[in-house]
Amino acid sequence: MMSGCSAKNFAPVVDIYGQEARQTKVTSGTHHVKKGETLYSIAWRYGWDYRELARANNIPAPYTIYPGQRISLALKASPSTPSKPAPSTKPASPKPSSPRPAAKPDKPAKPAPAPKPVPDATATVGPITWRWPAAGEVVETFSSSSHGRKGIAIAGRANSPVAAAADGRVVYRGSGLTGYGNLLIIKHNDRWLSAYAHNDKMLVKEGDAVKAGQQVASMGSSGTYRTQLHFEIRKEGKPVDPLRYLPKQ
Repeated sequence: MMSGCSAKNFAPVVDIYGQEARQTKVTSGTHHVKKGETLYSIAWRYGWDYRELARANNIPAPYTIYPGQRISLALKASPSTPSKPAPSTKPASPKPSSPRPAAKPDKPAKPAPAPKPVPDATATVGPITWRWPAAGEVVETFSSSSHGRKGIAIAGRANSPVAAAADGRVVYRGSGLTGYGNLLIIKHNDRWLSAYAHNDKMLVKEGDAVKAGQQVASMGSSGTYRTQLHFEIRKEGKPVDPLRYLPKQ
């Protein structure tokens, strides 16, 4: 995993394994908004609750931000002033390449077995009724250590269904967070969010309302070395152990 930028005005980027040696959220520096980022994804990256980050930067609901805007990560933040995004440059035309010899056709592959359905058992913890986001073996578990995994890893076959773990609304869809690959973040209420990383196909878009058990993606290996789902639950911006909330298996 790549560590974050160490420039004076930028806070470090933290990946799913908590590679920055820290126990709490980043509370210094600024983040320059890039195209495709949302306040939710920035809050997720730096360990903030999105509402607290919005208040620190005087950003009212529905928390619209713009490329080039500076988001302060200081606890006592002053109002941020959007800066003009850098002008786009026209990409250079690719140079023509010499033709490659035709590859020999591969032998037909045996059809893969059908993926297992997502378990439909539920568990209600507080205001949220949770269910498993995918079928498969939990191959890595949550760790509260600074370098530990901030969720669980569920192994599975490519294109197996990934389902919403609870009712909610999609607040982020993208691949801009280090170590997550194709990522979905679902907001369940003002305190709870869940994340689904390393997807292949993503079947919902930002703003979509989803129901528990609804397929939102297919399992893949984006941003990692094997087919798996990295799943996180966060309460007020803080990662918690998903196995404490999901139904027993």
